[in-house]
Amino acid sequence: MDPAPTEPARDICAQQLTKLVERTQKLMSHAWMIRTFVKHSDEVEDFPQLNEMARTIFDVFRAVETQTLDPAGYFKTVRKKLDKLQAAAEQFAKDAWHASTHTNFQQAVIASRFLVEQLSELLAEAELLLPTPVAPKKFTLPRKAAAQQDDSQGITG
Repeated sequence: MDPAPTEPARDICAQQLTKLVERTQKLMSHAWMIRTFVKHSDEVEDFPQLNEMARTIFDVFRAVETQTLDPAGYFKTVRKKLDKLQAAAEQFAKDAWHASTHTNFQQAVIASRFLVEQLSELLAEAELLLPTPVAPKKFTLPRKAAAQQDDSQGITG
């Protein structure tokens, strides 16, 4: 079993996690700009499905913004929301093409995919620094142990 990290090592790890949260928050500011573009584009009137990208970004943003002082909780939330964000980005790529071929939409698609890619990378970096949850030891209740032993010896009740 690995020894517990020393106090200086924990401090360095905490500092690195704090920096990762800061970087992720900067990335989320770019996500907010995608949301703002989509939400205020005229095309949304004819293609309301574009709003799913805006709603998903809003959901992710609101879920993490209150956890900036708790990196473990912050990245746990990012992990939970990442698949939904990726699905929204891929659907947005399909829907945006139908709504408009304008450069603004093409760039929003690239930005939304890049958002997911960067968020995945930051999450992977954070997970290397976060302590691995320790699973509780497995134990067998006494009655089950006795029953299993009797079965293995061919004894029936």
